[in-house]
Amino acid sequence: MSTNARSAVSKPRVERPKAQSACLLIGCVRAFPSREVRRTARPLCEHMFVRDEATILHADLDAFYASVEQRDDPRLRARPVIVGGGVVLAASYEAKAYGIRTAMGGRQARHLCPQAIVVEPRMSAYSAASKAVFEVFDDTTPLVEGLSIDEAFLDVGGLGRVSGTPFDIAVRLRRKVLERVGLPITVGVARTKFLAKVASGVAKPDGLLVVPPDRELAFLHPLPVERLWGVGAVTAEKLRDRGITTVGEVAELSQAALVSMLGRASGRHLHALAHNRDPRPVLVGRRRGSVGAQRALGLRRRSSEEIDASLVTLVDRVTRRMRAAGRVGRTVTLRLRFDDFSRATRSHTLARATAQTETILATARELLSTATPMIERQGLTLVGVAVANLDRHGAVQLTLPFDRHDASALDAALDEVRERFGTAAVTRAVLLGRDPGLTVPLLPD
Repeated sequence: MSTNARSAVSKPRVERPKAQSACLLIGCVRAFPSREVRRTARPLCEHMFVRDEATILHADLDAFYASVEQRDDPRLRARPVIVGGGVVLAASYEAKAYGIRTAMGGRQARHLCPQAIVVEPRMSAYSAASKAVFEVFDDTTPLVEGLSIDEAFLDVGGLGRVSGTPFDIAVRLRRKVLERVGLPITVGVARTKFLAKVASGVAKPDGLLVVPPDRELAFLHPLPVERLWGVGAVTAEKLRDRGITTVGEVAELSQAALVSMLGRASGRHLHALAHNRDPRPVLVGRRRGSVGAQRALGLRRRSSEEIDASLVTLVDRVTRRMRAAGRVGRTVTLRLRFDDFSRATRSHTLARATAQTETILATARELLSTATPMIERQGLTLVGVAVANLDRHGAVQLTLPFDRHDASALDAALDEVRERFGTAAVTRAVLLGRDPGLTVPLLPD
């Protein structure tokens, strides 16, 4: 086990000196002390579907793209590495130490760390590495829920007799990923998916952290509010403006207070998470709830024609994926990020589900036009498109009157040409001579 491996192992009657934090370093294992609990005490996460033991693993590869580059080129190891020149797609932890983060403009990143080594992305290498890592996941347990190409939830609750404790399983998982794929991976272990993901975030990089059931809230409540799932910059600012900086302070508020402050959905969501109430099981084979794509534009001001070209590229990419997966959707969402890293979303729900490029592009353009004043004032650094409210293609109910102009036939013909001769075989005139951007590897739709 790596000397950085960390585990919150429950040990009875471990006393903590007042001057130390809740996490103690014991040898090469970080232990989260456990207080003796009466047998009659109820679990802190009060939900009938949550197990009494910490059996959910959240496994997350560290600085994935950059780690693959460092693995494949020994000259890059232990050095600050940036993947992507115009926009940072990934940064090694050596580069992150200088303040470099994903989606930052390349010029700003090089200013923060002039000695950083910039490498071009190799998407095929990342896809291969992801496939190899998921093979390790599947060898560990049949209950694997992929979140992205570099992270997944694993339920190991039924493996005690054959594989040992969740801690033992996590140790072997990390070792196998390192031996078979050559990449560091961090694992968090807890009773809920939410807390397992929080634990892996705290344990990074290259760590292992187990949160025992009787110390869940003691671990969670001192953490900053940003650790709560769904708390971004805007929500964090609202909370901090009211003097709320930790998860524990969120937990002290009533649900009604949070709802009045953040709205019904966000208020109820954060109230539950602050008390570690998350009954979601690990789902195997769950289909994607939305299909989307985004593109970082950098800090250079873009003309409306350039932004529209990026939007067209993204919609083409999203609708091709939907048709390939046999999916149709109703809700089109436009995501924007501005120069000051603030974000905005616009969405519209169509009368009927579709995967037609023409319909979804027209909707996305309308949404973009409503955000034009904000873009002109604040500048645009990222644009994204997603289609949600998905259904199977065959489940769509036909409506009258039937449209004489059916764009589906054109979409199908273009899909077939691109499938046979490559995505660049046919393109829109508006995209000629323009960089289409990178196609990021994704989990199957």
